[in-house]
Amino acid sequence: MSGTGDAAGGGGGLAGGGEGGPGHGPSQEDASFSALLEDSAEDLYDNAPCGYLSTLLDGQIAKVNATLLNWIGYRREDLVGRRRFADLLTVGGKLYHETHFAPLLQMQGEVNGIALEMKAADGTRLPVLVTSTVKTGGDGKPLLIRSMIFDARDRRAYEEELLRARRESDSERKRLQQLAATLQATLLPPALADVPGLEIAAHYHIASADKVGGDFYDLFPLGDGSWGLFLGDVCGKGAAAAAITSLARYTLRAAAVYNPEPAAVLANLNTVLSHEYIGIDPRFCTVIFGVLTPDEHGGFQITLASGGHPPAVLVRADGTADYLPTPGGQLVGVLPDPHIATTTVRLRAGDTLLLYTDGLTEAHADQSGGRYGDEALLDLARSLAPASATAVIRALSDLLDSLGTGVDDDTALLAVTVPRPTREEQQ
Repeated sequence: MSGTGDAAGGGGGLAGGGEGGPGHGPSQEDASFSALLEDSAEDLYDNAPCGYLSTLLDGQIAKVNATLLNWIGYRREDLVGRRRFADLLTVGGKLYHETHFAPLLQMQGEVNGIALEMKAADGTRLPVLVTSTVKTGGDGKPLLIRSMIFDARDRRAYEEELLRARRESDSERKRLQQLAATLQATLLPPALADVPGLEIAAHYHIASADKVGGDFYDLFPLGDGSWGLFLGDVCGKGAAAAAITSLARYTLRAAAVYNPEPAAVLANLNTVLSHEYIGIDPRFCTVIFGVLTPDEHGGFQITLASGGHPPAVLVRADGTADYLPTPGGQLVGVLPDPHIATTTVRLRAGDTLLLYTDGLTEAHADQSGGRYGDEALLDLARSLAPASATAVIRALSDLLDSLGTGVDDDTALLAVTVPRPTREEQQ
């Protein structure tokens, strides 16, 4: 190696080789430099950060570098001329190699970054990414296959961590959805009361399984033979809205027992909400409260009080339908003394009263973002009239389902009908 030292040390060296004397001519220095380059290239090949593998066209291993040998725990003499590349793969990797990798390589002449699993000498698995190229001779005929093999253990660990995190996230999301559904169920009556002389139907449409909505409704007996009913919508979603919903629902029932006059019931709710949340986290709701009282003609009189809530719809037995206006009613829980709007109407045989929250009328009805709207609801009610409570709720439930993701807020529906008398009753 003294010649190599001389070449590296200069003194006429490579640059002046053409003028050197005997024994120091360019042929000796060129040979030394070539040997140095060859050693460097072989060392780079053998200890590259990736595995190198050359095989004959039938897959028999012809050359392999030390990096790959260290990864899989084999000696060079164990593989060269003795094994095929596919022999180093797991069962699944070998199957993929035979059905996909090899045919693709044959058709295209190269494949890039294919994920496979190699089986080490001790039986452990090594995830790898393989890039292979078919090398051809001067006549264009294929001679051998050269492959670069990259250790994919870090990538596999990262992918598994992502998958684990996703599974945990999905599991946590399902758990939260179950909790939300359970909490939502506690905010609604388990079953509506059976009111003599009335047909009753209700529906709750959940816009998102991830969040508890703030819509609520109920129907319950009062002490004098009349019945109270209400439907409302609390501002916001989630646990905070659920707390207000629960408070509102039970306050309305308690206030109605104390004084069933509808405007007084909402005034009492306003006092409770204002006192409970003023100065920390103000909450409010829209709500409509009514008292149903049977009359001597087989119908019912209902007085409704509204605190900023959308007007009820009256679907009449004569085939017409209209809103029952309660103008000027203000939100409950915002002002110390809000205006509560009231209206009274008689429900005759075949009439249906519909209460709803604005998740219905505020739903996106088309891709342009247009709202379903009050007029569309009234048109639908008129097309249904006359219709029972069950038929109205079924039609609106189907409508909400058809709007899909356009319904971005929960919707509560409550309808009551004075049924038409049967033939036996008429006789």
